[in-house]
Amino acid sequence: QVQLVESGGGLVQPGGSLRLSCAASRSISSSYRMGWHRQSPGKEREWVAFSTTRGIATYADSVKGRFIISRDNAKNTVYLQMNSLKPEDTAVYFCMANYNIDTYWGQGTQVTVSS
Repeated sequence: QVQLVESGGGLVQPGGSLRLSCAASRSISSSYRMGWHRQSPGKEREWVAFSTTRGIATYADSVKGRFIISRDNAKNTVYLQMNSLKPEDTAVYFCMANYNIDTYWGQGTQVTVSS
């Protein structure tokens, strides 16, 4: 069982930056792939970024070049650095941990981009 807790969300102006953190309750280095997803009102949850156990990252086209996912396995923590934020980035952001068919989700943290 892996419990995930996100933090770092808030209100930011367009063009601003924000860093989200996801703390895991146990070691994630040996087996778990990590990712970030988001969900806005009226839309289904969508994939944003993914990180392998070796730290290789992939991104959705909508955030490529603006967001950076990273992981510190020693601290059992995954980060999402968000730059050049746009109003359409407004959503609840969820941390995800996956191993084979086992998937765990955090409670989510709200990110609002507005002037």
